[in-house]
Amino acid sequence: MTRHFTIALPPGLPLLNANQRPHHAVKARLTAEIRAAAMEACSEDPTMRAALAAAGAGPVLQRAYILGVFHPPTRRRADPANWYPSFKAAVDGIVDAGVLEDDDHTRVIGPDMRIGPVVKGGRISLHLTELDAVTFAAFQWRAA
Repeated sequence: MTRHFTIALPPGLPLLNANQRPHHAVKARLTAEIRAAAMEACSEDPTMRAALAAAGAGPVLQRAYILGVFHPPTRRRADPANWYPSFKAAVDGIVDAGVLEDDDHTRVIGPDMRIGPVVKGGRISLHLTELDAVTFAAFQWRAA
């Protein structure tokens, strides 16, 4: 049976946008905060907490498809791909939590970024879908 998990970061958490050019120290601090928030969200979600406990020392998922959803704070037009630095930090946080062993191309497809409903303060969420080896291989790009 395919498992699905949703990890929602808290609304109002400062996010990184690819259009920003923050000082490296500011970028490092924001990256660390997003990463920590994702790790904490894994432990706060009851379904994920149970899956982490059941997995023991191993990862919860061997392979996964990740859909990253940007929930903007307003209805203004937005390009969800601009928040890739935030999604990357959040994926690193779920790796830190033990959901995945790593987020390299042999284990993860995505994150594919999409726009979601407005959330006061804005936020991002990660929607993880477990993939078996055959399905994962079907999604892999192959040169002709």
